Amino acid sequence: MGDWPRMSCYHFSAGLIFCPTTPRAMADGRSRRRSLFSADLGLHLQCSTPPRMLCQHVCWFGQKLVRRRPLGPREGAESRLARCLSTLDLVALGVGSTLGAGVYVLAGEVARDKAGPAITVCFLVAALSSVLSGLCYAEFGARVPGSGSAYLYSYVTVGQLCAFVTGWNLILSYVIGAASVARAWSSAFDDLIGNQVSRLLKGGFSLHVPHVLATHLDFFALGLVLLLTGLLVLGASESALVTKVFTGVNLLVLSFVILSGFMKGDLHHWQLTEQDYKLAMSASNDSSSLGPLGSGGFMPFGFEGILHGAATCFYAFIGFDCIATTGEEAHNPQRSIPLSIIISLFICFLAYLGVSAALTLMMPYYQVHPRSPLPQAFLHVGWAPARYTVATGTLCALSSSLLGTMFPMPRVIYAMADDGLLFRGLAWIHPRTHTPIMATIVSGTFAAFMACLFELSDLVDLMSIGTLLAYSLVVFSVLVLRYQPDENLSKNEKTEVEISEIKSAPQAGSSQSVPEAGTAQDLPSLHNRVNTTPTLKSSRIVCTCTLLLALLLTILCLILVQWPSHLLSADPVYTTGAVLLLMLIIGLTFIIWRQPQNPTPLHFKVPALPVLPLLSIFVNVYLMMQMTAGTWARFGIWMVIGFAIYFGYGIRHSLEKDSDQQPPVSSSQTLDKSIPRFAIYFRYGIRHSLEKDNDQQPPVSSSHTLDKNIPSAELA
Repeated sequence: MGDWPRMSCYHFSAGLIFCPTTPRAMADGRSRRRSLFSADLGLHLQCSTPPRMLCQHVCWFGQKLVRRRPLGPREGAESRLARCLSTLDLVALGVGSTLGAGVYVLAGEVARDKAGPAITVCFLVAALSSVLSGLCYAEFGARVPGSGSAYLYSYVTVGQLCAFVTGWNLILSYVIGAASVARAWSSAFDDLIGNQVSRLLKGGFSLHVPHVLATHLDFFALGLVLLLTGLLVLGASESALVTKVFTGVNLLVLSFVILSGFMKGDLHHWQLTEQDYKLAMSASNDSSSLGPLGSGGFMPFGFEGILHGAATCFYAFIGFDCIATTGEEAHNPQRSIPLSIIISLFICFLAYLGVSAALTLMMPYYQVHPRSPLPQAFLHVGWAPARYTVATGTLCALSSSLLGTMFPMPRVIYAMADDGLLFRGLAWIHPRTHTPIMATIVSGTFAAFMACLFELSDLVDLMSIGTLLAYSLVVFSVLVLRYQPDENLSKNEKTEVEISEIKSAPQAGSSQSVPEAGTAQDLPSLHNRVNTTPTLKSSRIVCTCTLLLALLLTILCLILVQWPSHLLSADPVYTTGAVLLLMLIIGLTFIIWRQPQNPTPLHFKVPALPVLPLLSIFVNVYLMMQMTAGTWARFGIWMVIGFAIYFGYGIRHSLEKDSDQQPPVSSSQTLDKSIPRFAIYFRYGIRHSLEKDNDQQPPVSSSHTLDKNIPSAELA
């Protein structure tokens, strides 16, 4: 009996496996690397000690944070929203949301104090920077046509926790955006009727909580948001029709402004000198109303002024991402979403470029009024009645912008609630209108009370953080997904891929030595394109390099924002650090560029990978680094509230909680890591072991036969 093999039980992460161990082998105390439990096959012995148990629970909890939702619709699930939006509807939605009141106000502020006539260059740089993110949204719109925008894109790629953070901040961005636009609409209308509304509200509804609440309750803004909330409840097609009307009127007014500016403009205003500035001061009754001259000419504030102006103008292009929330309501989302995003950004760029050029041609840049530039410009050229046309365009622009901001807000909430991360009641769809009615009412009411109570000028930067964070995650996801291997292989083909990796691994001369993954033999794959299609190894290389690039770009942006004077003065420490960072960034970018891309056909793909996505990440992170400490503190408070909801409710009610295996990221995701790799060993490793002839078979009797099917049964 002593020579009979005894069954030793080992706990593995994939299950319970029995292994025969003879007394002689146990006495030797040697770990046979040619045996089943090879470290190279990724098998880790799990002891049942309390520290190991704690480790298992931590790993299990971490896996819950990164679980992903399926790329396509869940099994048996169909879109409950009505597919009623055409490409024209999406273009109107994107233009209306992006081309808001900023086109009537922002151009004056930037031209007067930051860039002068070179504001046209600022809008060009800002448009190119926005297009970088827009292209990534366009590819995801063709790849993942859902209603969650950046939240959904993060969920199918990065995982649940990052997706919740993205969606939670998108909700904040849309709520603050809607409330601030509503107050701007109320203020513009109040100015048009001689400030009658504000005087009435300040007299009876004043608030005396400075730096927290507004000076008075704005019931006009509250009523406006509630009115548009009711419009959104009626249906997507009705909202799209109203948006098209407001956007059309806005574009007509802007066309009038541009043509008038070119007709009444003077090219001399792009070549002003110090003498012109002195003449303007002598002719002005209030010289303090004039802006700075700078150095005159087309670029009075130099290249630095163009960069500062471009950073401000970048926010004028925020809003196109609302198109990405229409994936379940567009007729053909894979085609219409990418096309609508590109067309919307192009139309907005032409409008901003034309208005800024017309404004600086009609009057000297240092005489531009910072708050009402276009009415003052028409007054300067003798067309005073045109200010009523401008006022009409302003109200239409604010109306379309408000609708464009409120439209995606309930769609993101609905997507998160439908996934179980927010309360399930928010995912209820009205059976007749096919709209997320509960999410619409809750988000609209929240935005209405924000508009009524708060002065939102201090919260606009907080809105920008959420939007820029969403942009960055979408760009990151596109970069990772493009280099993932195809998942359309059968299980047998997956296994053959794993077997080929085992075959290709170099064998050591000694049977006691097994090479480990990640050693020097993998280095050539960093720069040699061995395969034309992605593999597991190439996808891991891209993921690692992308994470490192995100970290390096963040450090570089921090240096550029916090210590720019040291770099301009060629400080050796900061300059050396920046140069080293740039060298590392270029090297990692080259490594990613050498990896094969997935050939899956899409309606649209981002060109020039990986350069364009990395430039987009750099721009977004640079702008985020310019936020104040107070803005980041408010961001932290909002995230604490979100984490309380996620860990208290979302993580336990997620629809992915019962998933035993990670769903594929896309049609081009990596092989499922949950497939036990030791199954390949039974199919290939044991039969082809170099030392299989040296193994001594233990004696076997009829009453103690070792069932050869035990491993396969346990694997099943």
